[in-house]
Amino acid sequence: MSRVNNPAGGDLAGRWLSRFLTDHLAGERDLSPQTISSYRDAIKLLLCWFRDVQQVPPEKLRLADLNRASVLAFLDWLETERGNSPATRNQRLAVIKSLARYVSVERPEFLDQATQIIAVKQKKTPATDMCYLTGDEVKALLAAPDPTTRRGLRDTILLSTLYDTAARAQEICDLNTADIRAASPMMVTLRGKGSKTRRVPLMDSTARLLEDYLHRRAPHPGVGADADPLFQGPQHTRLTRWAVTKLLARHVQALRHHEPGYAAGLNITPHTIRRTRAMHLLKAGVNVIYIRDLLGHADVSTTEIYARADPETKRKAIENAYKSLTPELPVADWTGDQDLLEWLDHACR
Repeated sequence: MSRVNNPAGGDLAGRWLSRFLTDHLAGERDLSPQTISSYRDAIKLLLCWFRDVQQVPPEKLRLADLNRASVLAFLDWLETERGNSPATRNQRLAVIKSLARYVSVERPEFLDQATQIIAVKQKKTPATDMCYLTGDEVKALLAAPDPTTRRGLRDTILLSTLYDTAARAQEICDLNTADIRAASPMMVTLRGKGSKTRRVPLMDSTARLLEDYLHRRAPHPGVGADADPLFQGPQHTRLTRWAVTKLLARHVQALRHHEPGYAAGLNITPHTIRRTRAMHLLKAGVNVIYIRDLLGHADVSTTEIYARADPETKRKAIENAYKSLTPELPVADWTGDQDLLEWLDHACR
């Protein structure tokens, strides 16, 4: 692989990658551990590509190697060799652009390379699939776990809380017993993206289930309520996003075993439950501003995709605001007009 001849080319990339992840993302931008992990995974893939495809070991990678041509080749490799979707490709590209911007500030001589990398276009992606569960399908899902067992009871409360709060999977995993305000109305404190917190009220039925669950569950030994996971895995460990996804998939699979047509064609993930709650609230006439606050969106424009995705809700809203201005005209009966009938008969031959 040819190396670009520029003053920044002699710099090993390793130390800048390290500073980007620690000093910049964690220190300056104060991003969440989950976001930093996502950035780290993208950079790890890039290093693996340089090592396996370009035969450039990570410890020998230089800033000169990180140029527009190599970035484009890496993105093509993601799609052709790894089978990644355009959305995943765009996410990896966004990380590389963020890295390029950081390095160009720290090393101005890298600015020309960075500018060329930042100019790489994202690929168009298909519209987001906004499929969601019906009320009856949610009811069946929440009734799927066996509440007479310890794990089944946990799963029932977890899925009910997931739906009621429209929480992200990671937000559910991060919940501690101290995050539950038992007073009426019961509130849950969720920690979302960017270390932002929001308080979400629970509906009475879910609040009763959760209150009973808190009395039944065994506390984590040796830790306070502010570090005691609300939903525990084996040996009092904290559940992971993968565990929540697997838990949900297990109950969906059991439902489809007994009822093959259950939510046919829909890939049900924790985000599907979050989307379902948002759509149900929208259909119930809840203002999109309140739905935004429930979902923890920074901008209402993000929440508006739910409103745009439901044509039935839009139709009802238009009908409710509609006042007919079209005049009611009498419709002429042409069947008795013999001249017109004869003309049509000849015209159609």
